[in-house]
Amino acid sequence: MANWKSDFPSLTLPSQIEYQGMLIIDAREAESIDKALKNYKKKFEKAGILRELRRRQSFTKPSIERRTEILKAEYRQQMQSKED
Repeated sequence: MANWKSDFPSLTLPSQIEYQGMLIIDAREAESIDKALKNYKKKFEKAGILRELRRRQSFTKPSIERRTEILKAEYRQQMQSKED
């Protein structure tokens, strides 16, 4: 377990997922695998890859997307006007 870095040169996503770039974590020699996994999970969440996969699971018509965007904007305005 002393040199786990050679076993896992870089933690990346599967190649079947297409997105802008590959998630690569620089694992330092003194860093534990738990710390490297924590960094990977943080980058994964920040990149929004899981959200994108869920969004692509089913097709939504552009008109429905526009409608939901408008409804969300109206809701945000209502919530903001309640605060004032």
